Amino acid sequence: MAAFAYRAVTTAGALRSGTLEASTRADALERLRNLGLTPIEASPSTARPAAAAPRLGAAGRRAMINAVSELAVLLGAGLPLDRALAIGLENAAHPALKAALAAVLTRVKEGAPLSQAIGEAKGFFPPMAAAMAEAGEANGRLDTALARLAETLDRGEALRQAVTSAMVYPALLMVVAGSVILMMLLFVVPQFEGLFADQQARLPFATRAVLAASHLLRSYGWLGAGGLAAAAVGAANWLKQPAARLALDRAVLGVPRVGALTKAAATARFARVLGSLVEGGVPLPAALGIAQGSLGNSHMEAAVARVAAGLKEGGGLARPLADSSLFPSMAISFLRTGEETAQLPLMLGRLADVLDRDVRTALDRLVALLTPAITVVMGAAVAGVIASIMSAILGFNDLALPS
Repeated sequence: MAAFAYRAVTTAGALRSGTLEASTRADALERLRNLGLTPIEASPSTARPAAAAPRLGAAGRRAMINAVSELAVLLGAGLPLDRALAIGLENAAHPALKAALAAVLTRVKEGAPLSQAIGEAKGFFPPMAAAMAEAGEANGRLDTALARLAETLDRGEALRQAVTSAMVYPALLMVVAGSVILMMLLFVVPQFEGLFADQQARLPFATRAVLAASHLLRSYGWLGAGGLAAAAVGAANWLKQPAARLALDRAVLGVPRVGALTKAAATARFARVLGSLVEGGVPLPAALGIAQGSLGNSHMEAAVARVAAGLKEGGGLARPLADSSLFPSMAISFLRTGEETAQLPLMLGRLADVLDRDVRTALDRLVALLTPAITVVMGAAVAGVIASIMSAILGFNDLALPS
């Protein structure tokens, strides 16, 4: 990926310049068009690349959402934009967000519109923030646009937290059970090696297998840990390649239960973001180009990108998405109804609400299945280790008898 400096015209006729990352100049121009901009020029940037902005964690995202909501309230109360930003800056407690708001306030005082200032604060605000701010500036209802943005981000964060929280208990259960097995193999099983030293050939197979596993773990465990770490680093580097990420995302969608849950969660985020953008006045092709980034699955994003390109040529929305076979049938029905009734933002919002509810229900069911399954599997593993040792001890008198 290379950096390209560009100049483009917004839908409101304003001139915008900046940099973006793309593989080629043609790709950079296409990305600008997907964002609703009319490119004037795009050339390789000669500036030194800026340091990557720090990623906001859950606390940072929550603070950012609160800041956007507070800014909407202050603007609705009649405060000037620079004064509202200054108050938001004073109330910001998160260091990264405080720095971002300070940069936005500086750019606004220099005469830049809020949408451009937000777009330049990369890593702190999602792409839809700049687009919705620009739409609010165009229709003179910036406070309403920011309030809608805050609500959309808040619901998206709630869904993210629901997914994360649902997976915490199964993950902790696996860690605890795995730690118990490791402790037994490293410290408990070795205590019996001396007892069985003279009877190795006559021990039960299960006992010999456990003793061998304990010996291998103590002798070569560090090599295994190093190999796992190297594999993790290699996998991370491999996934940075677009083709590899695309292959993995395609494979995830084909996993039973997990694939359907992934599609539903991604479609819920996509529908909420797209509905908010369209309702806020962002043209549909540009809204699709922005909303596709909320999917979080490169295979689904590629399908939406093709639909966005076809939409500029007069194509529809529901039928191409249905042809991709990547979106739930419920989503296609809602989109088709929204197109036919000219109520696309309303139907997208309702679709997001329904899918949010379905995702939470599916997560509850998945956790209800995973928890006992993990408990049984890990319990059986621990019981197997104990049983292999106890069976050898109980038969120790028979092993000691001469053949």
